[in-house]
Amino acid sequence: MKKFIAVACLVSTVAMGTGLAMADSIKGKLGVTGKMGLVLPADGDHNDTDAGLTGAVGLIYGLDDRFALEMDLTRSDFDSDEGDFDVTNLSIGAQYRFALADPQLTPFVGGGLGVLFSDGDRRDVDTTVGAYANAGVDYFLLKQLALTAEARLVVAPDVDSRDKWDGTRRGDFDPSSFSTTVGARYFFN
Repeated sequence: MKKFIAVACLVSTVAMGTGLAMADSIKGKLGVTGKMGLVLPADGDHNDTDAGLTGAVGLIYGLDDRFALEMDLTRSDFDSDEGDFDVTNLSIGAQYRFALADPQLTPFVGGGLGVLFSDGDRRDVDTTVGAYANAGVDYFLLKQLALTAEARLVVAPDVDSRDKWDGTRRGDFDPSSFSTTVGARYFFN
């Protein structure tokens, strides 16, 4: 973690020292994304959850100046009354990217579908499919490097939660959540 923060500070310092960056079109460009943040998971049957941590890696591909495809692998960990839980979300979706007068700043909105793999330290939880909506902003430090901030709402149906030791049904688990993340994107080409 210390190495990640040190590298992020170094990249930011170098980038800011190179002068103003101009956001270039991402049309035809492939990018990689890394993000970290906080997640607020939904409460389930007799299961109050606490805020947790989330991290994601992903790919983004610019279809044209305004539309992009994105694929993310997100991992969220949090505590609850029923033990510790984690949700891994493999999602694919699309973004609409707004044009502003400031070429460094690019707000976006998007949405898509994901497969949510959930598990608990004392519970087995079924896999389900959900949908997400997101909104955020990219701030380009260089033509190829942007800082990103995002808010994401994931909505999914409740799934069965069973005791890991005897298989007894213990109620429903809701994998829905709201998260905020910050990170960086690097575009190739």
